[in-house]
Amino acid sequence: MDETFDAVGEALCCAAAIRLSGAVQVLTERSGLLDNYNSIMAGVENITAFLDGLELDNDLLGHAFGESWCLGASYPTGLAGRAFVDDWSRLVFGTVGLTKPKQCNYVAARALDFASQAAAAWPSAIRIGSFDSLARFELACQQEAEDRLRKDGLPALWKLAEVRSKQYRQAAEQGASPLVVDTGCYAAVVSVVDRCS
Repeated sequence: MDETFDAVGEALCCAAAIRLSGAVQVLTERSGLLDNYNSIMAGVENITAFLDGLELDNDLLGHAFGESWCLGASYPTGLAGRAFVDDWSRLVFGTVGLTKPKQCNYVAARALDFASQAAAAWPSAIRIGSFDSLARFELACQQEAEDRLRKDGLPALWKLAEVRSKQYRQAAEQGASPLVVDTGCYAAVVSVVDRCS
């Protein structure tokens, strides 16, 4: 592996892509772009498998890279969620680019900024547990992911990303109306966000 490869940054970007994918899946189903979404997620899943010790599939990654480049532009202009999908696509584009550090001048922090931008661009008021916006929820999720990776490793990070993805999916399924999504026991992240406020 290239000595410039940032495995921690790559893992956090993959976790963010998985986390936000819950909402993106709903939005691409509604817009007729689910096949594009599935191609992109196949690339993200290949990267997570690579971080777990398997080989990268360059054809799969190339396809995901291309689809992520085009998904935002393909999303219908009149449908809610376009900015969210566009920023998620940029997150994935950067995540795939991180696998080739000598070919792509990209850093994980820049890719993760797109996750924050996507959450901030959500087209309606939303409440998730004690969080009054998707942007605050995403900030807490990013901090939680860093802690989980550091303390418990990759398997725990992937599991957490799937749990948060379901919450994003639930938010998207509620459409444009304000909603509350149950977060269960999430006190640790609430305290992290409170410290950052």
